[in-house]
Amino acid sequence: MKGKFKTLVDRNRWFKSVPNALTLCNSLCGFAAILYTLRVYDSRLGNMEVFAISAWIILCAMVFDALDGFAARIFNAASMHGLQMDSLADMVTFGVAPAVIVAIMTHCLKVMNQWQNLMVYGFCAIYLGCAALRLATYNVHAILEKKSGDRFTGLPSPGAAAAICSIVIFYRYYSGPIAHLAFVLPVYAAVLGLLMVSNIPYQHMGKWIFSVKRNKKRMVVFLLILLAVIVFKIAAIAALINIYIFSGPIMAIINKIGIVIADRKEKRSKI
Repeated sequence: MKGKFKTLVDRNRWFKSVPNALTLCNSLCGFAAILYTLRVYDSRLGNMEVFAISAWIILCAMVFDALDGFAARIFNAASMHGLQMDSLADMVTFGVAPAVIVAIMTHCLKVMNQWQNLMVYGFCAIYLGCAALRLATYNVHAILEKKSGDRFTGLPSPGAAAAICSIVIFYRYYSGPIAHLAFVLPVYAAVLGLLMVSNIPYQHMGKWIFSVKRNKKRMVVFLLILLAVIVFKIAAIAALINIYIFSGPIMAIINKIGIVIADRKEKRSKI
């Protein structure tokens, strides 16, 4: 069966274009999110409604981002062209679009002075610049065939975008005035940017999910996560995404403390 499928794929060149088509859908989602965010200035919908819809569009783009790599493996269509196109799409969708949401959201307040607005744009620029550096580094590693294994070095750009979008969506359904969020989110965006270019290891969630069937402990954790999402819905999704964000620095600190304690014990034993 596998041999017949491979033969069919090899004979039909259209299959080879599927990954690039999915990547293009990813970039179009990012473009759509940016355009929809700009509608806040003339939309009859509430401000948070517009931003929440833009955030949902970015989250939908993550489906295409996951599927293009999967399709490339299935159809044996991986290429350097596809790699570069994927990073360019990620730059639009997970770099530019979230930064635009944060910047426009703050601008809609109309209560900040000129210097405060410049600070917000600076925070957004940090996020955007770090996303570009992150994706460029990923491309270099891919060209040099450096595999990440089960972990990423630094926060993946889709994870950073998901953190921003999940908070925007959560705030739309569960919280109050836009002012509270708009003052905090730019700072958080800058922190996310710095995490993207850090050396902090992060779990590769795609590989973690695919290994669930082979690991009973992970299966239990996965079922608990699924149950939480079913019961608490958006609140659970937002909490889980941001727990993932903070898990990297927390585990790095714990490991660092463990190394320091181990070194002290070793020095004491030598005395």
